[in-house]
Amino acid sequence: MAARTADTPPADSAAARRAALYLTLQQVPSGKVVSYGELAAMAGFGRAARWVGRTLSQLPADTRLPWHRVIAAGGRLSLPLGSPSGDEQRARLREEGVTIHNERVDMRRHGWRPMEVNG
Repeated sequence: MAARTADTPPADSAAARRAALYLTLQQVPSGKVVSYGELAAMAGFGRAARWVGRTLSQLPADTRLPWHRVIAAGGRLSLPLGSPSGDEQRARLREEGVTIHNERVDMRRHGWRPMEVNG
């Protein structure tokens, strides 16, 4: 058995870990983004940002999960500009009203903060 690191979720079944991640990802609203690390923490996996990235990279092409709303720390778009997935992510985010400037998203404006009280 491999040693657990900060980038690896707890040792539950792989299917249960993915299900928890997908359930959390489904909740990210249109027009909002979340970093890989934030998504990991919200799903209960601490600092497993790399695991989130690897898991999302394995989604089937026809997935309905909003994978495009997950970005790197600091609002940086990590999928390469000019790549099919990178171009699709940018197009989807812009369709939802997310502004992209210098390959970054303003997290103060577009970051998803489900625990904050509105009003």
